[in-house]
Amino acid sequence: MSHSEVDHNPPTTSNHQQTFKFLELGFRLCVIPLAVSSILVMATNKQTDDTYGKVEFRNLSGFKYLIWISAISAGSAIASIPLSVFKFYNNDWVLFFLDQVVACLMVTSGSAVAEVLYLAHEGDREVSWSEVCSYYGKFCSKSMVSLVLHAMALICFIALSLISAYRVFSKFEAPSVTSKEVEEPEK
Repeated sequence: MSHSEVDHNPPTTSNHQQTFKFLELGFRLCVIPLAVSSILVMATNKQTDDTYGKVEFRNLSGFKYLIWISAISAGSAIASIPLSVFKFYNNDWVLFFLDQVVACLMVTSGSAVAEVLYLAHEGDREVSWSEVCSYYGKFCSKSMVSLVLHAMALICFIALSLISAYRVFSKFEAPSVTSKEVEEPEK
């Protein structure tokens, strides 16, 4: 078989498409309980210390941001299920865009909470911040659980981003080089 006879199209069998559709639906369904659980754990997170007073998630903007982004990710997963199951006009691009944006937002909110938790555990001696998790251990633990749930939802959205990117870009053929272009040197 010559080079020109080789088929460069990606496999598009029905079984292959069904596997991706099943994985996509599974990841979208997994995001919902993970994001909602992250919201519930964080939204109920508060603790009172006799010496230092009360702390709750509302006191830290990074924690509020995580709640908003988790709500957006759950809403996006719910809204995108019909788009992924039923084929509408060119909805692959819509899913690709939504998955990319939500994954990026989830990275930013997870990073914000991770930084707050790091400072709560370690403090920052350069600016005279002491660690606070020894006084507010329950609060720090619940924040960490919420962050882990958020990170698990993020992993689902990263997988969704890869699946939707594959679905969109596998429709295009790779550029081919003709034998005439290979033989002629560029001027």
